[in-house]
Amino acid sequence: MDVELIVSMGFFIHDLHQHLAELHSTQFAGHDHTASFSVYRGQGLSQKDFDQMLKTKGGLLSFNNFLSTSTNRQVSLSFAQQTMETSNMVGILFVMNIDPSVPSTPFANVRDVSYFEGEEEILFSMHSVFRIRQLEQMDENNRLWQVDLTLTSDNDPQLRSLTERIREEIFPHLTGWYRLGNLLIKTGQFNKAQQIFEIMLDQTTNDRDKANIYHMLGLVKDDQEENAEALTFYEKSNKILQKILPPTHSDVATSYNNIGSMYWKMNENSKALSSYEKALEIRQKTLPENDPLLATSYNNIGGVYDNMGEYLKALFYYEKALEIKQKVLPAGHPSLATSYSNIGWAYKYINDYSKALSFFERALDIRKRSLPPNHPDLESVRKSIEIVKKKL
Repeated sequence: MDVELIVSMGFFIHDLHQHLAELHSTQFAGHDHTASFSVYRGQGLSQKDFDQMLKTKGGLLSFNNFLSTSTNRQVSLSFAQQTMETSNMVGILFVMNIDPSVPSTPFANVRDVSYFEGEEEILFSMHSVFRIRQLEQMDENNRLWQVDLTLTSDNDPQLRSLTERIREEIFPHLTGWYRLGNLLIKTGQFNKAQQIFEIMLDQTTNDRDKANIYHMLGLVKDDQEENAEALTFYEKSNKILQKILPPTHSDVATSYNNIGSMYWKMNENSKALSSYEKALEIRQKTLPENDPLLATSYNNIGGVYDNMGEYLKALFYYEKALEIKQKVLPAGHPSLATSYSNIGWAYKYINDYSKALSFFERALDIRKRSLPPNHPDLESVRKSIEIVKKKL
């Protein structure tokens, strides 16, 4: 995968789309429904694709590239006829009815900006969607057809439903290049993901985007267990977020949490604790008292105190995390097993072995139901039980 080429093309496509949108606004502002007009496109379709189109009359047809059309019917018809020279191809003359007053994919007459002067070309941006109104045979041998289309409004219920469904299936909280970078992270292609985000960083001047990109670079290094580099990126993101967002914004809390996580992994407990406490302070001010993110913060702070050997404080925060989890999670959730195990160790370290055993057994009960018999987490909790039983 040539990541640099993909990203460069992406920005070129974005700029072309924006230019079309500007031309569209200039050329068609103020048009009403009476200003509808037709454009034409001649092309060939394989017999298989044409047969599929025949079955979808009344449905939607999407063009996933920039769509070149003409106001000259005869020129477009000649293109359709030329394709018939290839066997198993069907010539199609698309007749597209356009209502400029309807919100839709941007389109514009590019006569004055085209390399080919004198062409009456109407260019549509990517992913223009039309509704198939009519299919009409134009010759006797069934190889030349006219297909009447109507440009679909962005408010079309069927189009909106389809679009939302697709968005929900592919990383609903990320868009564009963030989505590609996140996909590369999830598939373990960390170097390519880093390339994506570094190129994006060079291209943007927007502080919010920079903060997001530094965050994603932090995730890349975090997953590679390159903690010092991850910390650097997380701190750069945090510095920007503090400038552009309210101090109690949820993204600021998440940023502090990420920084704390890196310090915790690097055994810098006091710095980890400071960052985790900042995240908790924001979340306590802005979230409901039983929000799972509060449980995460309590658990993280408990983990730091655990590392520092302050087991009573660790126990206090572990139990606060457990209290929330018990209210919002099902009884057999693996996260409960983690909390039970953490609390078990805290009790073990303060020599309360009977309570330690009780919590380890609860952890074992959940893990036996959710993990395969040879899973290392099962073996770990069994060993914990053996240790405290010897102390009783």
